[in-house]
Amino acid sequence: MDVMPQQDPESRRPPEPSPQDPQDPYAMPAEGATAVPPPPPTLRTTLRRAAFGAVAAGVLLAGALVAVPDGERDAPKEPGPVERAEAAATAGSPASLSDLTALIGDRQKWVESHPDDAPSWATLGSAYVEWGRRSADAAYYGRAEEALKRSLDARPGERGNGEAWVGLAALANARHDFLAAKRWGETVRKQDPKAWSVYPVLIDAYTGLGDIKAATGATEKFGELRKGVPALARTADLYRGQGWREDALATAREAADRATEPAEKAEALHRLGELAWERGEPEEAVAQFDAALRTDSGHHASLAGRARALVALERTDEALAAYQSAVTGLPRPEYVLELGELYESLELDGDARSQYEKLGGLLEQAKAAGVDESVIRARYESDHGDPAVAVELLRGQWKKQHRSAAVADALGWALHRAGKSEEGLEYAQQAVDTGVRNASYAYHLGVIEQKLAQYGPARRHLEEALRTNPAFSPLDAPKAREALETLGEPSPGGPGDTQPPPPPPPAPAPEPKRESGPEQRPERRQEPKRESPRPEAPAPAPSKTAPAPSKAAPGTPAAVEAGASKSS
Repeated sequence: MDVMPQQDPESRRPPEPSPQDPQDPYAMPAEGATAVPPPPPTLRTTLRRAAFGAVAAGVLLAGALVAVPDGERDAPKEPGPVERAEAAATAGSPASLSDLTALIGDRQKWVESHPDDAPSWATLGSAYVEWGRRSADAAYYGRAEEALKRSLDARPGERGNGEAWVGLAALANARHDFLAAKRWGETVRKQDPKAWSVYPVLIDAYTGLGDIKAATGATEKFGELRKGVPALARTADLYRGQGWREDALATAREAADRATEPAEKAEALHRLGELAWERGEPEEAVAQFDAALRTDSGHHASLAGRARALVALERTDEALAAYQSAVTGLPRPEYVLELGELYESLELDGDARSQYEKLGGLLEQAKAAGVDESVIRARYESDHGDPAVAVELLRGQWKKQHRSAAVADALGWALHRAGKSEEGLEYAQQAVDTGVRNASYAYHLGVIEQKLAQYGPARRHLEEALRTNPAFSPLDAPKAREALETLGEPSPGGPGDTQPPPPPPPAPAPEPKRESGPEQRPERRQEPKRESPRPEAPAPAPSKTAPAPSKAAPGTPAAVEAGASKSS
């Protein structure tokens, strides 16, 4: 079965390496039977066939001299799909899926007759990683690992095969093993600090580990070594992750304006759509996602983004159709979970259960392929399953040093759902403190604070969630509004009176006790009057910078506070 929709022939699955297993469900038809255009001859093949094509070339050239105007005779040859894919990889940009398919087929044929060609094996392995990531087909990660190992067998990384190590780092990122990706990437960087291709994988690894400082440094270095759209895209993502919206938007727009190839342009427009969605501007988000799909009809991530924005616009039927197309063409677990929650918000419980069952199957397939989808599974368990399972999964992520804002938020919410709100507060606060403008993070923190009777902060974060994106979730956005209504408006007394309902005033409480025990109360009420003749206390150490009333008896809260301010 094709990963991509069958009506889009350019996104067919790349050919399998031969010999093929007859039981392999992903086996492709024989060469020439697919809808993907056959790859153009490589340089080696071109040289080999040059002599045989001389006569035909001369005939064609003669015809061209008659038919082509003088100004167009020297026009360069249009590059084929393999050349386009290689050019995209050289520039650090995404290739179209059809070009990526052609590149995979070309390298498969070459290594069959040249099994010791380490660079070709490395290229094939990296292309498998990219295909698996772009198609959400984790089965290709196993093939990628095998190809990269063959490359290292032919030439070890210590002898200059850094591209195979970069491929292994990209593979580790795709499997969400960010610590391994960091090790591979840093090994390459130590060997060759100017190898620009290692920095994108290092950025992904550091981001997955929550190391913002290292991710920032890697992004800056990548911008020095590889300027242009790839560097702008990475910089925009960095700004977005730190909550610098204006900088992220300006950089993402520049990347979109400068992008030329369809795959690169679609990715840049998709980024603009995501930024608009996070700002709570669904109309703008739909416009950007539509532009991405017009540029590249196979950009299914934009279909999912468009569906999300259509829900916010209450165009539910269109949103359902877009989600269904997205999960068919790109069955990422997060899209399936979103569709299930949309069904649940519409009280279509049967459809929701079907999506949740599909999610379980995808997670099992990912696990079998070595992909760690613990965060997505934990998100499901927290809200629709067993929160204790979610806590266990996310504690494991934290021990593996996966401490991104996404993991911190998910762990905080899972702990709250499991009845451990006090512990969850720390992680939820850490996610918000990264600066990322994520309405779900603010909502989770606000709910936890409300549970802990921290009504002022709870109101502030719930308002922040709805102000950031009023329709951030079809299930949680209505709950955020309900929680705010329960809290009510803050008291007019200011920040000191923000907790509803206000506590009873303490002054009237002692009045009845004064009659039952008058012999004790008068003495306590006279104590302040006995202390009042202490003006001589400041006399030994007068100060021009602080007035005398700021002095207080040692040990009192006022004295402690004054000492603290003086020391600071």
